[in-house]
Amino acid sequence: MRFLLIGILLLLVGNIKADTQSPYAINVTDFGAKNDGSADATQAFQQALDKAGEIGGAIVLVPAGTYKILGNLKIPAGVTLQGTFQTPPTSHYPNKPNLVGSVLHAYAGKNQSETEPFITLAGNNATLAGFIISYPEWSKEIVPPIPYPPAVYSKGTTDVAVYDCCIINPYEALHFQDSARMMIRNVFGYPSFRGLYIDACYDISRVENCHFWPFGVNYNPNDPYCLWINENGVAFEFARTDWQYVTHTFCFGYGVGYKFSRTKNGACNGSFLGIGADCCRRAVLVEDLQPYGLLITNGEFVGRWESTDSAGIEILPDAGHGKISLSNCAFWGPLDRCIWHRSNQTQLTVIGTNFWEWDINSKGHPAVQIDRGKMILQGNTFSLGLLHSVIGRDITSAIISGNQAEGGLYVINYAGKKTQMALNEMPPDLPKKDALKNYILNIGSVGDRNFLKNWHGTESAPEWKKPGASKRWTKQQSLMRVPVLVDKEYTLTLDAYIPPQAKHADNTILINDEPLLSIGDKEGFQKISVKIPPQQQDFIMIGIRSHTWIPKDYDPNSKDTRQLGFAVSQIQMKTRFAPKEPFILNTLFSSIPK
Repeated sequence: MRFLLIGILLLLVGNIKADTQSPYAINVTDFGAKNDGSADATQAFQQALDKAGEIGGAIVLVPAGTYKILGNLKIPAGVTLQGTFQTPPTSHYPNKPNLVGSVLHAYAGKNQSETEPFITLAGNNATLAGFIISYPEWSKEIVPPIPYPPAVYSKGTTDVAVYDCCIINPYEALHFQDSARMMIRNVFGYPSFRGLYIDACYDISRVENCHFWPFGVNYNPNDPYCLWINENGVAFEFARTDWQYVTHTFCFGYGVGYKFSRTKNGACNGSFLGIGADCCRRAVLVEDLQPYGLLITNGEFVGRWESTDSAGIEILPDAGHGKISLSNCAFWGPLDRCIWHRSNQTQLTVIGTNFWEWDINSKGHPAVQIDRGKMILQGNTFSLGLLHSVIGRDITSAIISGNQAEGGLYVINYAGKKTQMALNEMPPDLPKKDALKNYILNIGSVGDRNFLKNWHGTESAPEWKKPGASKRWTKQQSLMRVPVLVDKEYTLTLDAYIPPQAKHADNTILINDEPLLSIGDKEGFQKISVKIPPQQQDFIMIGIRSHTWIPKDYDPNSKDTRQLGFAVSQIQMKTRFAPKEPFILNTLFSSIPK
């Protein structure tokens, strides 16, 4: 009997405890939220969120459907607003997005970007997870884009989080101010003005697997909406944030991919691993940084499609005293320069990086240009470009060692002994000085490609009536890098054929990107000669600017759609008192295929 009474008492105590426990989850539909988008659900959502906050925290569940939110939402401390997604959702179909799962339609703040954000993480440990957020009044036809306040915002909090969301078409997606140890993971979308902004974060925050890309639109680099974002939008911006960790993030089609800015609170330091910026005018833009530096590893950086002025990384002149370390990165695509270092105070180290292509305009611009400050360039590879680095006279120090480039590493050094170079892949052994006083480069023959950039392919040239004659057609801007003797004047002779349709006032020969001779009046077979003034380095960049034409437009039987300039069969470089017999420059690379 005694044991029976004890058992009944324990059962009663257990039941009392169960009845007084807070619920683990609350459903917004229990507060009247409609999931068909027919009525404003703001009040129902906020009542559910407030209830969860009052009981000390809970998960507010949002079943699949579309919810019309005309107002603003605040998520209290310890509360999670949870949609259906546990992986980053996407919008697959332009103009007719496949918006399944939990979808929030945001309306508040149109044309008022400084007003209250759509969703505020209003207390510590507040979390937003598992949603598609869309702005129904957004229109791709309106440029500049319609400004709105941030879709998700937090200030003065700790340990807030956003998981598994696609914020399709916001003006600004995520904005955090003074929010320590925040976690942003699996957030996708196509924000127009800015994707993510962090400032005044004094304890480590983490950003993982975020992807800002043209979801919901057909991307075209010349479409007015896409072009605006590609020139003005910023995907990721980091102002004052300490020990920032960013892992496996990507953006496409922005003016700036990753911006390191400065506010009254300061600048950023941190680790950036596996980051990518494709089709960006500036993949990385450094306005400022902390002394402890920016550690960028496994980065992939591509210029804006159809651009002529993109740079992979630009360090602005006012960037502060700190170090930028690049390791195992890659640059390719339509880049003018891969890296442009302009700050007197910043040190740059680049190790194990692949510079695949640059100098999109074929003007002889380098992969890496340093105007000021310090730089170490070590163990890198260079591919589709003729000039690999330019060292400005105002630098403090440059160390260039152990780099490889097809045809040898070519550096223009204006800094004298402040630059140290060792153990780089060397150009082929040049002939004796007498041979460089008079030499020929046969265009289209074996070995010529090591001196050329942005020409059409090799062709036989029977019209020159020389045994084995070959040629290449120029493009709108074609380039040659050829050796010279320092402080020697040369005469350049170009053996060319300019068809009538290519005759144009724009046709010009350039030296180191400066116009040297207009050849707009030339037509037919021509031997064009011009004096080249003495140079201070042992090579020069010869540019050819051509008016282009398409063979198919002039010959109804042609299927050739190439844009051709004029044909070149040979160039000759000759000094005064040169040997009579010219040296054939192609023989330096005679074993390399065309």
